[in-house]
Amino acid sequence: MLKEFKQFIVKGNAMDLAVGVIIGAAFGKIVTSLVNDIIMPFIGLILGNVNLTALKWVLRKAAADGTGELAVTYGQFIQATIDFVLIAFVIFMMVRAINKLRKKEVPKPAEPVKEPEPTKEELLLGEIRDLLKK
Repeated sequence: MLKEFKQFIVKGNAMDLAVGVIIGAAFGKIVTSLVNDIIMPFIGLILGNVNLTALKWVLRKAAADGTGELAVTYGQFIQATIDFVLIAFVIFMMVRAINKLRKKEVPKPAEPVKEPEPTKEELLLGEIRDLLKK
């Protein structure tokens, strides 16, 4: 099992996966910042100076005994949904661009296959065949 794991690591699959995860996490942070800091304020402004992340449906208000407020924060859900849609769209565009690049690759023309030269036995059999036809 250790040998198989070593082969897996050496092949590069694990490294490719690790790089993809790290870049994906960084990209997710960039998109989250884009949504939180740039897109959501404009949407809030359009909707009448509303902070969408503060939108919530209060199920139980905070009590004097220290019990916290219980609420459904649907504004944060809307924000997370916008994050997801943007990330999915960018990934779609990247896959689409990669697929277009792959299609444009011109396949190399195959080298003509040389037929192997006939052996002495095949030449002799060919001569016998020709003599029998005559």
